Amino acid sequence: MTSIMPCVAKKQEIDRSQLSVNETRSVDHVLTTRELASMIKEAGIDFKSLPDEEHDDPLGIYTGAAAIFGASGGVMEAALRTVYEVITGEELGSLDFTGVRGLEGIKEASVEILGKTYNVAVTSGLGNAKTLIDSVLSGAKSYHFIEIMACPGGCIGGGGQPIMNDKSDRLQRLEERAKSLYALDKDLPFRKSHKNPAIVALYKEYLGEPLSHRAHELLHTTYQPRISCVPLLASM
Repeated sequence: MTSIMPCVAKKQEIDRSQLSVNETRSVDHVLTTRELASMIKEAGIDFKSLPDEEHDDPLGIYTGAAAIFGASGGVMEAALRTVYEVITGEELGSLDFTGVRGLEGIKEASVEILGKTYNVAVTSGLGNAKTLIDSVLSGAKSYHFIEIMACPGGCIGGGGQPIMNDKSDRLQRLEERAKSLYALDKDLPFRKSHKNPAIVALYKEYLGEPLSHRAHELLHTTYQPRISCVPLLASM
C-alpha cells in the first residue's frame, strides 16, 4: 500500500515497529502531496482531464468527519460528533462544532452533554502546543480532551504540502484548504465516523466490539520518549 500524505513525518512512521503486525507493515511507501504533484507534472499527465473512477472498497467509503481531519480542530469535531451520540444514544441535531474551527494557534470550547460540561482545547504548531501543555501542567487550565497537531493549521499546512514563503499568502491558502474540507463534509452522505458502513462492517465481521482485544491489538499503538526533541520544543 502507498499513502499520499501532506505530512513528511509519515515517511518515518511506516518504519516504526509499533505500527507493524507480525512484522508486516501496514503501509509500504509514503509520498507527500508535493512529490505526487511533481511526478504528475514530470509524466506530462493532464490531471484535470482524467475520467472519474470509483475508489476501491473499503477505502472508497469515507465520511465528512474523516475529511475534516486535515484541518486543525477536525479530529476534535469528529470525535465530538461520535461521543455525543454514544453517550446520549440520540442523534445530534447540528453536526457543526464551530468553536473548534479556525487557524488560531490555541482554541478552547465547552460542550454540554446530558447536563455535564466538557472542556476541550485544540492547538496546532509546536510552539502553541508547548504553551498549552505548560498551562495544563501548571494547573492554570483543565480539559477533558485535547487535540494537538504539529503543523500550523493542521495537516493542510503539512511539511509535504506546496511551499509558500509569503505569510499572508500562506494563511489565505490554509483558509481555502480548510474551507474546501468543510464544504466536502457538508456534501457527503455520511458525516460521522461511527456511521461509516465500511467501519461498521469491519467491527461486526472481524474486530468485534470497539475496544475489543483484537481492535486494541491492530488499531492502537504505543510511544516512547524522544529526549532529543525536548530542547527543540522548548526553544520554539
